[in-house]
Amino acid sequence: MGVTGLSESTWLALAIGNSRLHWAWFEDDALKQTWDTPHLSIEAIATLTAPSLQFPLPENLQNAVPLQLASLLGQQPLLLIASVVPNQTTFWQSYPKTWTICLDHIPLRGTYPTLGIDRALAVWAATTIWNLPALVIDAGTALTFTGANEGQFLGGAILPGLQLQLRSLTQTAALPFLDTQIAAPTRWATHTADAIYSGILYTLLAGIRDFAEDWLEKFPKSAIALTGGDSTLLFTHLQQRFPNLATQIDVAPALIFQGMQAVKRQHL
Repeated sequence: MGVTGLSESTWLALAIGNSRLHWAWFEDDALKQTWDTPHLSIEAIATLTAPSLQFPLPENLQNAVPLQLASLLGQQPLLLIASVVPNQTTFWQSYPKTWTICLDHIPLRGTYPTLGIDRALAVWAATTIWNLPALVIDAGTALTFTGANEGQFLGGAILPGLQLQLRSLTQTAALPFLDTQIAAPTRWATHTADAIYSGILYTLLAGIRDFAEDWLEKFPKSAIALTGGDSTLLFTHLQQRFPNLATQIDVAPALIFQGMQAVKRQHL
């Protein structure tokens, strides 16, 4: 499905993550759709951003980029970028209407220069949406914890995420690769594959509970937001393992885009 006749209020958000590109299409303040795509080569980006983009797309792009997203890019609306991968950011500089968000654009005090822009945007969005102290748990390539209160960054933690931990065992040892699954594995597993998944999953869930409970001791009236690619999967397991804690967590898949949207309102 293509997109024709873009209004002046049409814009795109691109969050460049460690593993994928995360896209959002906005009409003014209304979020219309989101997509995830692989990282793209500089040649693929040059094709997508050319004013003479033709359809059907070249074969190398047909399976990588949804047609609707390609059609939007071909009409060259404003593109807001937030990136944790500098070389991918550079690739997109050929696009004629880019604006790259940096930490200085986010009114969050107490940050440090290497704080990921994704973490800063998400926690600022959370404090703005709920008007409360907020802990953001981002279940992406890395599992991150980021806390803030009244516009002040309060710190956090980073560890390898679920998929990364599963892949790391496959790459460093003669162990089977596991795709994640909704059904929880047996904790005391009797097969190697189940033992790997049990160890990684239950340790992650215990870590999430520990950080969340520690945060709630400091800020009992706090928002907790779970975002990122594995957020739905992990929330399902949290509901099973720690149902009381799960009632205090909001799954917020578009949180980084809401942060980008707030930055746009303030600066553009």
